[in-house]
Parts: sequence; C-alpha cells; structure tokens
Amino acid sequence: MPRHGKNYRNAASAVPADLRFETTLEALKLVKDAAFAKFDETVEVSVRLGVDPRHADQIVRGTVVLPHGTGKSVRVLVLAQGDKAREAEEAGADFVGLEHIEKVKEGWLDFDTVIATPDVMGQVAQVGRILGPRGLMPNPKAGTVTFDVGKAVGEVKAGKIEYRVDKTGNLHAPIGRVSFEAERLDANLGAFMDSVVRARPPAAKGSYIRTVVVSSTMGPGVRIDPNLYRRTTAGAAS
Repeated sequence: MPRHGKNYRNAASAVPADLRFETTLEALKLVKDAAFAKFDETVEVSVRLGVDPRHADQIVRGTVVLPHGTGKSVRVLVLAQGDKAREAEEAGADFVGLEHIEKVKEGWLDFDTVIATPDVMGQVAQVGRILGPRGLMPNPKAGTVTFDVGKAVGEVKAGKIEYRVDKTGNLHAPIGRVSFEAERLDANLGAFMDSVVRARPPAAKGSYIRTVVVSSTMGPGVRIDPNLYRRTTAGAAS
C-alpha cells in the first residue's frame, strides 16, 4: 500500500477528515494553507455525480469560462484558411494554418487546444487518431469547431475549460493556482459548479451532486458540503 510523505501527512493532519465545509471560501483557504510543494500547485475540484455514464443520456459534459482563468498559459492551434486564419492570428492564436496538419502527422504536439473551422474538418480528420486519444480533437459541442474563431481563441486564452464525466461518474477540473487569492478561486469554483448543475441530464435520478472535494496538486482533499449544490439543482429544476 503506498505511503504518503511527511509533508503530506503534516498537511493532512490540519484537514478535519469528517468535516464538510458549508462555505466554499473557507475550504479553499484551507487548500491554500495546506499546500506545501515548492512549485505553484494547481487547485483542482473533483465532483462525484449521481449519473451512470454507461448510458448516453446520462453523459455530463460542457465548457465554462473561468472568470479568473486557470493560471496556465494555453497554446492554441487554429486550423483555418483565408480570412479565418487572419482572424485567428489577430485574436492571439499561437499557431495558425493548415500546414500544421502535416507537422502533427510527424509528431509535433506543442499545443494545448485545437480550434478548426467546419470547412476544413475533412482535412483535420487525417490526424484524428493522433488528436482524439489526447483530448485535442476539435468538437462542435466544446465550441472548438466554429467559424467564429476570434471569439473561440479569446475564450480559450481567457480561461475556458472543457469537462466530461469519466466512466466512474466523476468530474475533475482545474480552477486556478495556489498563488491565486482565495476569492478568485472561489469565483472560479462557483462558475464551474454552476455550469455542472445546469448540465444535469434529464435522465439523472436522485441526488445529482454527491461529493465535492477541492485540493492542490500535492495536497490533501478538502470536502465541501454537496447540499450547497443540491439546493441549487432543485431551484434550477423548478
């Protein structure tokens, strides 16, 4: 059985094991206090949902623009041509042009997000087997297949993230860095959870938000009372 190091054990000892915080700001302050790594750790949220992802009508996925970004510099590749390529360049895309498809075939993957216009998706399909398994394939549902490339690039650069429930019914997402003020992390967490609540599938029965845990990359998890979001869910459904 794996054992945690001394730093983790010390940090975990300051986190009440059975306590579920009723205020998200206090939970995030504790995450910041418990962080001990020498680098600027990512702050993450993990949510267990009351859905069965084996059924297509219970898949939870969506996108959300975090109001204060993720703290990560995102490299954007835009596959477009003509005026749309120029629009992407003006919006701040890091790499633009269909010539990058050949580079991807040769193993180049120095980017974090791919945006493409609908008219070139036939060519993008050539690298689907490379981009798909890495979660990089442009997708209309994620807003990365669009003619409005300027807006798409701007949103990604501003902190847009995509989420999708995994096969065990869990969601995981970054909401910032330990160096962020707790209030900014709280705003990001609120935006993310609001999006997840709105994404509840009609086929989901019973409790939708079952557990919510926030943590830093190396630190212990801090539990948030899921009833905060159950009330929101009930209100949204009424």
